[in-house]
Amino acid sequence: MRGNNGLTSYILRRALNPLASNQSSSSNVLSSVIHQNQQHYNLQKLSFYSNTSKTSSSGSKWWLPHLGQYTGKAVSVGIAGAVSFSILASSLVSSEQDLLAKEPPKPEFLPKEVVLYQYEACPFCNKVKAFLDYYDIPYKVVEVNPLSKKEIKWSEYKKVPILTVDGEHLVDSSDIINKMSAKIHPKQSVDSDSDGETEEKKWRGWVDNHLVHVLSPNIYRNSSEALESFDYITSNGNFSYTEKITVKYAGAVAMYFVSKKLKKKYNITDERAALYEAAETWVDALDGREFLGGPKPNLADLAVFGVLRPIKYLRSGKDMVEHTRIGDWYSRMEGVVGDSCRIKA
Repeated sequence: MRGNNGLTSYILRRALNPLASNQSSSSNVLSSVIHQNQQHYNLQKLSFYSNTSKTSSSGSKWWLPHLGQYTGKAVSVGIAGAVSFSILASSLVSSEQDLLAKEPPKPEFLPKEVVLYQYEACPFCNKVKAFLDYYDIPYKVVEVNPLSKKEIKWSEYKKVPILTVDGEHLVDSSDIINKMSAKIHPKQSVDSDSDGETEEKKWRGWVDNHLVHVLSPNIYRNSSEALESFDYITSNGNFSYTEKITVKYAGAVAMYFVSKKLKKKYNITDERAALYEAAETWVDALDGREFLGGPKPNLADLAVFGVLRPIKYLRSGKDMVEHTRIGDWYSRMEGVVGDSCRIKA
């Protein structure tokens, strides 16, 4: 599976957490192994004996004559325990990989050609990419010049993302995801009224109507952060040297002033405080679950992850992870979403 580092840490946390769902039997086995080891030989006492400097009245270390027999048992039991734990860990990894394994669309439902017109740091574009990456749908990327927009002159719709799927043009990130989900899972409905899907719909709306509006004032909070963001954009986009310089500085200035307007429009007084509050609100919504979707991410998980992904390496993203509880969930999402399915030009 792609994205192994995040997945491995997630698996180990689940393996060692007796409260995690579907783990009670595994925890019992692990407890049994530990208990059997302790019956043969008290590890805590041996550790004490090995490190203490206590001596008898004659000055000799009174526990030394017995150390050999304890050490022999320790090695024997330690090896047995290590083998038992190795088998158990292997079983747990296998079962967790099965649990978290993606369910890629059936070949007959996979589109043949997908092209995304985007800005590299656009949260709505990244929301679409998170969906495509999670479902292993290969796609090409066309980076749009944010000033001239020459790459989408053919389209009446002058915003990004635009996703062309086998010649069909899809616009608006949430609508794109709804239609793509229907294409690859034709028997499912994203508008179902079940409790889980009602919750999913609620939080997808929260992403579009609240979370994304908090991001721009943070990404372009000051001149240095605005330049940092556009340096990232131009480094990842397909621009000539002249275009890179123009887009970087003109874009940074423009977005700095746009962010100030957004801050005023949405009554944001402290950009970072608003970002931290949004991150904590999302963690609270998880209510102890690994994902909002339970054992696997749903469309709301993918939406939150997608809009936050472009700020990961920016100052705002680093501050968010440092000052909130969202880091663990984000790492789990990185593990299950895996690598990009972007087709390199």
